[in-house]
Amino acid sequence: MYLTRGAEATVKVEGGYVIKVRIPKQYRQKELDERIRKERTKNEARLISEARRLGIPTPIVHDVQNSTIVMQYIPGTPLKYVVDESLSERLGELVGNLHTGGIIHGDLTTSNMIVYNDRIYMIDFGLSFIDPGIEARGVDIHVLFQTFESTHHDHEILTDAFCRGYRQTCDNAEEVLERVRDIEKRGRYA
Repeated sequence: MYLTRGAEATVKVEGGYVIKVRIPKQYRQKELDERIRKERTKNEARLISEARRLGIPTPIVHDVQNSTIVMQYIPGTPLKYVVDESLSERLGELVGNLHTGGIIHGDLTTSNMIVYNDRIYMIDFGLSFIDPGIEARGVDIHVLFQTFESTHHDHEILTDAFCRGYRQTCDNAEEVLERVRDIEKRGRYA
């Protein structure tokens, strides 16, 4: 059963596992394409595991081969369907821990979180990278806030709750949240 088929990868459930396969790009030279897909796959698996070591609930990575990751299937509900003030605050705490650990998710949306057994699991680390900088953290959160605004009618409540949680766990939360406001202003006047 396919969960999703995107521009970069297919994701399916098979035998109780999630199997994510990066799709070959015909426009790239074959050897280069294979190397890029393999490196991105290894990077994603490494960052999923590193986030888990930081205390962030993520799927357990079972195997990585070439451009394929086999990982635990989390049978919950995407956060976008159930997010409320309390969950948003908990998400802020998780993202604060992730950022303090130097990891930027890169696609921080409520579609890339699953709620299961009263825990929020982060998934899809395909665009993740290591960067302890304020700008990268700010951009990560800005993407989330745009998701709140475009898909949730109570986005201001969700944003405020997220910030409360983020302040509890991020080592320089005020500086990051100020940068988010700066990034937002840049977008308005571009």
